[in-house]
Amino acid sequence: MTVDTSVMRKFNMSYVRRVGALEDSFLGSGLPYGTARILYEIGLAASDSDSAPTVQDLRTRLGGLDSGYVSRMLRTLETKGYVAMDRDPSDGRRRLVALTEDGLKQWDDLERRSEERAHLLLDPLTQRQRDRLNEALATADLLVRAATITIEQVDPRDPMAQEAVGHYFAEIGDRFGFTVGDEGFGDDPSLRSPHGTFFVAASDGAPVACGGVREFDGTGEIKRMWVDPAWRGAGLGSRLLRHLEAEALRLGHTVVRLDTRDVLSEAIGMYERAGYERIDRYNDNPHATHFFRKELA
Repeated sequence: MTVDTSVMRKFNMSYVRRVGALEDSFLGSGLPYGTARILYEIGLAASDSDSAPTVQDLRTRLGGLDSGYVSRMLRTLETKGYVAMDRDPSDGRRRLVALTEDGLKQWDDLERRSEERAHLLLDPLTQRQRDRLNEALATADLLVRAATITIEQVDPRDPMAQEAVGHYFAEIGDRFGFTVGDEGFGDDPSLRSPHGTFFVAASDGAPVACGGVREFDGTGEIKRMWVDPAWRGAGLGSRLLRHLEAEALRLGHTVVRLDTRDVLSEAIGMYERAGYERIDRYNDNPHATHFFRKELA
């Protein structure tokens, strides 16, 4: 056991016990933690989208939990009268899950009990200690989520990819000072096999990063790399860049290039730290001002 893993494991054991996750009745709700968490996510998902989530939505929000496990917990909640399940009218293969009136009361009770438990942990601390704890927990939460997120290959036409690319173009349009047209959306054959690949990292069912690799003029080229602003500073961008470089190698490229713009100083800094060297312009992208190249080991 290393020093780093020792600290992590000690924190996990201590925190899980103190927040009540080991209790048969989580926070006195009458539900074990796993079932209570499903109930909480149903209400949270409905408030986020103003519509009932599907069973698959819940599995995605909870990191791809086993479908059988989720089904058993949903049956428990249904038996208690906390949820109602119906076929999705737009797709009969999917099931929608909604909180009943009793379920909403239980959800509100969980919120109240969770707030009370948080106060029990915070009240003995001074304001300075609370500030330190809040900052430390926010940093730990971001880093752990970034470390455990998965980067999945998707077709550029996939709705998740389209949403991520939409965020990408919206941000560069805002930072570059122009409106991005339809050229940013739709299918991009260069990022599909056999010419290239596209990847998306998602959290709670929403894209938080994306990027692709394609063949361009005999070398690999990294395109449409984006990280959600809320996730920056946790190393997700560097991790995604390494992933794209590995994919370029897999596609047979020993050299990879990319372009960017001077206003994206944080991206330029990341590329330089990753070993990219500046080169002359290699394409006709009118929005690019900086061009980089890296030989892949």
